[in-house]
Amino acid sequence: MSRLPDRPRATALEIAVTSVDGARVARAGGATRIELCSALEVGGVTPSQGLVEAVLDEVGGIESDDGWQGVHVLVRPRLGGFSYSGEERDLLKREVDMILEAGADGIVVGALTPHGEPDVELVRRLAEEAAAYEATVTFHRAVDLSADPVAAVRALAGVVDRVLTSGGAPTAGAGAARIAAMVAVDGPDVLAGGGVGVDAIGTLAALGVEGVHLSAKRRITTASRLALGEADDGGHWETDPAVVAAAAAALGLSPG
Repeated sequence: MSRLPDRPRATALEIAVTSVDGARVARAGGATRIELCSALEVGGVTPSQGLVEAVLDEVGGIESDDGWQGVHVLVRPRLGGFSYSGEERDLLKREVDMILEAGADGIVVGALTPHGEPDVELVRRLAEEAAAYEATVTFHRAVDLSADPVAAVRALAGVVDRVLTSGGAPTAGAGAARIAAMVAVDGPDVLAGGGVGVDAIGTLAALGVEGVHLSAKRRITTASRLALGEADDGGHWETDPAVVAAAAAALGLSPG
């Protein structure tokens, strides 16, 4: 299922980014891989095809000599819950196909049944698509909204490569005990993420997680006399190179 290098590994650093510049900053700062999405401020949705292609042109491709694991793209067609209609399930497949055909190194997906369990049937179908392209699969923080996150990790064994989780808590630091329980399950690797600051990285890494995920972002505000939508205040987020560098240092990773 995975095409990661078969060798002892350090704790990975995954940085969530929304732009070509963010991807460049993350890799240069020492990130192991990136998660590419749009609208990070609301939890992220599927990025455009143009953005996917541009980021892949800039930093895509796995390089076994330096441990770089490339570009992993979020596939989330809308905000608000993870139980999907028939039309939305078709859209998920279309978006996964677009991302894989563009050359992504991994996909980040997640879906729940109406009862709050992982929608294993749908996720397995998407994972099979990824396997045909030798791309890895991460089950995103939908797991934190499941009825039992620890049982969810067990249910995803053999289906995905890793699970991104805060342990069902508002932040990964607060969910550390449950993250440790998830690590102990015979299932996919556990990637700790959700409200992670640099000061929490060492504690999370000590739980035995495969990696630590953070956005490492800073707010850039520009003067605006007109808001174009409810979430538009004239500002935007960008990847902060100082935070990326500090996170990498906390894990003993070298700049790219």
